[in-house]
Amino acid sequence: MKTLTVIGARPQFIKASPISVALKEAGFEQVLLHTGQHYDINMSQIFFDELAIAPPDINLGIGSGSHAEQTAGMLVGIEQAINYHKPNWVVIYGDTNSTVAAALAAAKLHVSIAHVEAGLRSFNRTMPEEINRVIADSISSILFAPTQDAINNLRNEGIPNERVHLVGDVMYDASLMHGRRADIQSKILDKIGVQPHKFILATVHRAENTDIQHRCQAIFEGLDLISHNMPVVLPMHPRTKATLERYGILDKFQHSLRIIDPVGYLDMIKLEKSAALIATDSGGVQKEAFFHKVPCVTLRDETEWVELVDLGWNKIIPPISAENIADAIRSMLGTVGQNANPYGEGNAANKIAQILAEY
Repeated sequence: MKTLTVIGARPQFIKASPISVALKEAGFEQVLLHTGQHYDINMSQIFFDELAIAPPDINLGIGSGSHAEQTAGMLVGIEQAINYHKPNWVVIYGDTNSTVAAALAAAKLHVSIAHVEAGLRSFNRTMPEEINRVIADSISSILFAPTQDAINNLRNEGIPNERVHLVGDVMYDASLMHGRRADIQSKILDKIGVQPHKFILATVHRAENTDIQHRCQAIFEGLDLISHNMPVVLPMHPRTKATLERYGILDKFQHSLRIIDPVGYLDMIKLEKSAALIATDSGGVQKEAFFHKVPCVTLRDETEWVELVDLGWNKIIPPISAENIADAIRSMLGTVGQNANPYGEGNAANKIAQILAEY
């Protein structure tokens, strides 16, 4: 049995790590294709090194561009890879342009598709990620759902039960697999000069925030207000940095916020585990905050991880004004949610490999 795994962005590298190990143990031949959607060393190569993922067999080197440019280039390259390697399964992750391109290419070549992290819904069709999720789920042969809410979403959309499997969240697998290594190896707190549980960690990268100036400005001004009382550490996505420069406001926040370059996975885990609170618009970081039992404020209008809000670990704050963001962060500092884990027992990757082997 042969799999072609398609990845292109940081969260997908993380998810692929435990699944690659499980597939190898199950006897699968694996071909790894990196679309190049995240391409610089801090956004890509460091993750392969730290997560002990084998170098990609194929790197399309797509890089940045519009959604159409990225997806079109990926479609061509992935189709060629499928025709050459003739896999039994194309394995896709999450909701990026890499995900939907691989799903479309495989479906049109009549190759079975396995979608890891299926069934998530924000119910906001203005988000490109939501479109990617819906398309990938609708044409995938088998859907691996991380939570019962995801299962319910797929049932409501009429996806046949026999195609859907509740396996848990592979990011939880990865967190357990690499968390102790982060404690031992990461020196990021000393490097940036912060004390454990005495700083706020922030990440901002979604187009719905960065590409709309008043939302972007509200987020950074809100973080600026909070920084008067507690340091705010912000690993800055290259696209976010370019956007702030375009708006002419980057210099305004460089003195109040501790803006650093993007960090590797182990350093990111260490920052997450050590933060007093995390403010983010990232779906993956919301979950990782929960894994480490750190309260989270989500800088969006909605979230696909609704169970975290229900459990009290996450609060959704639309970035309308600096004041509402700062107030939300203050209200969540020091809070503790319910003691529950909707993401499984940390063995999702083994379940996925077993199910694929049985097929």
